[in-house]
Amino acid sequence: MKSLKTIAVTLCAALVVSCGMSNTGKGALIGAGGGAALGAIVGALAGNTAIGAAVGGAVGAGAGAIIGKKMDKAKKEAEAIQNAQVEEVTDANGLEAVKMTFDSGILFKTGKSDLTASSKASLQQLASVLKNNSDCDVAIQGYTDNQGWKNSTPEQSAQKNQALSLDRATSVSSYLMSLAVPASQIKSVEGFGEANPVASNATKDGREQNRRVEVYMYASQKMIQEAQQQAQ
Repeated sequence: MKSLKTIAVTLCAALVVSCGMSNTGKGALIGAGGGAALGAIVGALAGNTAIGAAVGGAVGAGAGAIIGKKMDKAKKEAEAIQNAQVEEVTDANGLEAVKMTFDSGILFKTGKSDLTASSKASLQQLASVLKNNSDCDVAIQGYTDNQGWKNSTPEQSAQKNQALSLDRATSVSSYLMSLAVPASQIKSVEGFGEANPVASNATKDGREQNRRVEVYMYASQKMIQEAQQQAQ
């Protein structure tokens, strides 16, 4: 087994080389450099390794480059969505994926899971992007801050926050499907409550950042298989 130092050196080298590369180039680099193993390390820092199609092995450099090109296109389209923070991340297969974060303050009123009228315009744009990239799978994840609920114990508050985060993610999913995004494209809808904060809950600004819905686009099993065939 590689030592932690060796892994760190490998990771640093991969990150340095990949700076300034397009998704196509980084897809080839990751595919050639160990697929899911390297992807898991990078994903722990920059993405969400819980997302990704089950392919049962490393994706080669050629297929990674083909997929990277597709994700370049998806990311560019996503960047036009109002009120969405768009990032490039790495999935469980070591492949490029697109992460879109929506501040729940834009989507929902405090303590509610009903979509506001103003938020629907952003989700309508998102629906168009998802339908334009129908070979991408989708994951939707809801989160809250760690603030308690009135007349509730900390444990009860955590349970209510988890339920609220799931309700919000489900509201987003249901609205997207009402706009003709195929249910089969949305692979997971989850609520994580107070888990995985992206900022400190000790400040108002930090709590606002933690109240969010994340939408991921990543390579489907079909996309991966087609890329592997093209790369042969």
